[in-house]
Amino acid sequence: MNKTAIMTDTNSGITPEVAKENGIFLLEMPFVVDGKEYIEYGEMSYSEFFEVLESGAEVSTSQPSPAALIEMWDDILNDYEAVVYFPMSSGLSGTCDTAKALAADYDGRVFVVDNKRISVTLYTSVFNAVKLANNGLSAKEIAHISENDAAKQSIYVSVNTLEHLKKSGRVTTAGAAIGTLLGIKPVLQIQGGKLDAYKKVRGMKAATDAMLDGIENDRKTRFKGEKVEIRAAYSGDLSVGKEWQQEVAKRFPDLEIELVALPLSISCHVGGGALGIGICKVI
Repeated sequence: MNKTAIMTDTNSGITPEVAKENGIFLLEMPFVVDGKEYIEYGEMSYSEFFEVLESGAEVSTSQPSPAALIEMWDDILNDYEAVVYFPMSSGLSGTCDTAKALAADYDGRVFVVDNKRISVTLYTSVFNAVKLANNGLSAKEIAHISENDAAKQSIYVSVNTLEHLKKSGRVTTAGAAIGTLLGIKPVLQIQGGKLDAYKKVRGMKAATDAMLDGIENDRKTRFKGEKVEIRAAYSGDLSVGKEWQQEVAKRFPDLEIELVALPLSISCHVGGGALGIGICKVI
């Protein structure tokens, strides 16, 4: 029997193809459009999602059912001694707490890690865990290391509108307030698992500059001497995402900058045209 399986969900930005290539178990998250539930990478394509979003459809996210988690864990544990599951931060969704409650019935064979991450930084967490598992560490050790490194990450996001974030309650009062200022582009920050206001600037160029400056400052201070990864992220138009990736690469020429599409369950809250960047410690 194999020792430790690593599992996450599509909130990490990891696609089914990437998961399969790297032996990662991936739970595809549900989302709701006009009252109908869909599964990411299922019936609705990425481009179709943004078409319905822009048409004014009501969109929201949903937690995976307990049955979906249990079914996946049971299947994994037929072949592995234990599984380490990385959901999104408990500060952004109830999925983590639900999973922890369900894991209590598995006699120490299921570990649910809350390391306060989502999207590009959760992506790094999962691949860090894969390295640790391949090096023979136990599920308990992997979970402990991952949670101890929770603070070793930072994300900045700029959105065209805070409308979707305010509707879902995924932004603090301080973050929502800046959206009322005409001509202001909000730059948000995720540290500790919750969205909050970082800066308010005029225009997307100023917003991207603010994000790049924030990451550069983090790298020189909080991450000084650490091996790190930096990823760019976007929602909606791939060509805009690629331009952003190139801009990030110019600022950090010593690193390989990967581009990740924000998953649909996150895009429900940020809408199209969002740009993001994350830095994370690499094991």
